[in-house]
Amino acid sequence: MRIASRADINVTPMIDVMLVLLIIFMIVAPVIQAAVALPAAANPNPRPSDPADITLIIDRTGAYGLQSTAGVERIPSQRLAAVLGALYRERVDRILYLKADSTLGFGIVQQTLEIARRAGVRVVGAVVEQRRMPER
Repeated sequence: MRIASRADINVTPMIDVMLVLLIIFMIVAPVIQAAVALPAAANPNPRPSDPADITLIIDRTGAYGLQSTAGVERIPSQRLAAVLGALYRERVDRILYLKADSTLGFGIVQQTLEIARRAGVRVVGAVVEQRRMPER
Protein backbone atom coordinates (compact mmCIF):
# COMPACT_ATOMS: atom_id res chain seq x y z
CA MET A 1 0.00 0.00 0.00
CA ARG A 2 1.41 3.30 -1.11
CA ILE A 3 0.53 6.63 0.61
CA ALA A 4 0.49 9.67 -1.65
CA SER A 5 2.34 12.64 -0.27
CA ARG A 6 0.83 16.12 -0.47
CA ALA A 7 2.95 19.11 -1.29
CA ASP A 8 0.63 21.77 0.10
CA ILE A 9 2.08 24.85 1.73
CA ASN A 10 1.04 25.46 5.30
CA VAL A 11 -0.20 29.07 5.20
CA THR A 12 -1.23 29.31 8.85
CA PRO A 13 2.12 30.77 10.06
CA MET A 14 2.07 33.30 7.22
CA ILE A 15 -1.46 34.40 8.14
CA ASP A 16 -0.40 34.75 11.80
CA VAL A 17 2.52 36.98 10.82
CA MET A 18 0.32 39.09 8.54
CA LEU A 19 -2.25 39.62 11.31
CA VAL A 20 0.45 40.70 13.77
CA LEU A 21 1.86 43.16 11.21
CA LEU A 22 -1.63 44.51 10.53
CA ILE A 23 -2.17 45.16 14.24
CA ILE A 24 1.24 46.85 14.56
CA PHE A 25 0.53 49.15 11.59
CA MET A 26 -2.93 49.98 12.95
CA ILE A 27 -1.33 51.13 16.19
CA VAL A 28 1.66 52.94 14.66
CA ALA A 29 -0.17 54.81 11.85
CA PRO A 30 -1.97 57.34 14.10
CA VAL A 31 1.25 58.02 16.01
CA ILE A 32 3.14 58.87 12.80
CA GLN A 33 0.57 61.50 11.84
CA ALA A 34 0.68 63.25 15.23
CA ALA A 35 2.26 66.71 15.27
CA VAL A 36 5.61 67.05 16.98
CA ALA A 37 6.47 70.09 19.06
CA LEU A 38 10.19 70.77 18.77
CA PRO A 39 11.85 71.66 22.07
CA ALA A 40 13.79 74.84 22.65
CA ALA A 41 17.34 74.45 23.88
CA ALA A 42 17.86 75.16 27.56
CA ASN A 43 21.55 76.06 27.11
CA PRO A 44 22.18 76.72 23.43
CA ASN A 45 25.58 77.48 22.04
CA PRO A 46 26.02 81.18 21.44
CA ARG A 47 25.15 82.57 18.01
CA PRO A 48 27.94 82.28 15.43
CA SER A 49 30.33 85.05 16.36
CA ASP A 50 32.49 85.21 13.24
CA PRO A 51 31.30 88.13 11.08
CA ALA A 52 31.98 86.06 7.94
CA ASP A 53 29.41 83.43 9.00
CA ILE A 54 26.26 83.32 6.91
CA THR A 55 22.95 82.96 8.75
CA LEU A 56 19.80 82.33 6.75
CA ILE A 57 16.57 83.29 8.52
CA ILE A 58 13.12 81.98 7.60
CA ASP A 59 10.32 83.87 9.32
CA ARG A 60 6.83 82.55 10.10
CA THR A 61 5.50 83.66 6.69
CA GLY A 62 8.25 81.72 4.85
CA ALA A 63 10.18 84.85 3.80
CA TYR A 64 13.96 84.59 3.62
CA GLY A 65 16.59 86.89 5.03
CA LEU A 66 20.40 86.85 5.32
CA GLN A 67 21.76 88.08 8.62
CA SER A 68 25.05 89.95 8.68
CA THR A 69 26.72 92.52 10.88
CA ALA A 70 24.74 95.25 9.05
CA GLY A 71 21.40 93.62 9.82
CA VAL A 72 18.97 91.35 8.02
CA GLU A 73 18.72 91.64 4.24
CA ARG A 74 15.44 90.32 2.79
CA ILE A 75 15.76 87.95 -0.18
CA PRO A 76 12.91 87.03 -2.52
CA SER A 77 12.38 83.27 -2.69
CA GLN A 78 13.00 83.29 -6.46
CA ARG A 79 16.50 84.71 -5.93
CA LEU A 80 17.56 82.53 -2.96
CA ALA A 81 19.40 79.96 -5.11
CA ALA A 82 21.30 82.67 -7.02
CA VAL A 83 22.28 84.59 -3.86
CA LEU A 84 23.47 81.47 -2.02
CA GLY A 85 25.31 80.25 -5.14
CA ALA A 86 27.17 83.56 -5.37
CA LEU A 87 28.05 83.50 -1.66
CA TYR A 88 29.32 79.90 -1.62
CA ARG A 89 31.12 79.88 -4.97
CA GLU A 90 34.40 81.11 -3.47
CA ARG A 91 34.01 80.03 0.18
CA VAL A 92 36.16 77.34 1.71
CA ASP A 93 34.16 76.53 4.86
CA ARG A 94 30.74 76.07 3.12
CA ILE A 95 28.81 76.29 6.42
CA LEU A 96 25.33 77.83 6.59
CA TYR A 97 23.60 78.65 9.86
CA LEU A 98 19.83 78.27 9.59
CA LYS A 99 17.35 79.97 11.89
CA ALA A 100 13.72 79.08 11.14
CA ASP A 101 10.53 79.96 12.94
CA SER A 102 9.34 77.07 15.11
CA THR A 103 5.81 77.23 13.65
CA LEU A 104 6.98 76.56 10.08
CA GLY A 105 6.17 73.30 8.40
CA PHE A 106 9.11 71.02 7.75
CA GLY A 107 8.45 71.10 4.00
CA ILE A 108 9.61 74.72 3.72
CA VAL A 109 12.76 73.99 5.72
CA GLN A 110 13.50 70.88 3.64
CA GLN A 111 13.03 72.82 0.40
CA THR A 112 15.40 75.51 1.68
CA LEU A 113 18.01 72.88 2.60
CA GLU A 114 17.81 71.42 -0.91
CA ILE A 115 18.33 74.87 -2.44
CA ALA A 116 21.31 75.44 -0.13
CA ARG A 117 22.87 72.05 -0.99
CA ARG A 118 22.62 72.81 -4.71
CA ALA A 119 24.22 76.20 -4.06
CA GLY A 120 27.30 74.55 -2.53
CA VAL A 121 26.51 74.39 1.20
CA ARG A 122 27.98 71.26 2.80
CA VAL A 123 27.22 71.79 6.51
CA VAL A 124 24.05 73.29 7.97
CA GLY A 125 23.99 74.40 11.60
CA ALA A 126 20.71 75.14 13.37
CA VAL A 127 20.51 78.33 15.39
CA VAL A 128 18.09 77.94 18.30
CA GLU A 129 16.59 80.49 20.60
CA GLN A 130 17.24 80.28 24.28
CA ARG A 131 14.32 79.01 26.33
CA ARG A 132 12.89 81.63 28.62
CA MET A 133 12.99 80.42 32.19
CA PRO A 134 9.97 81.33 34.35
CA GLU A 135 10.63 84.11 36.82
CA ARG A 136 10.52 83.18 40.48
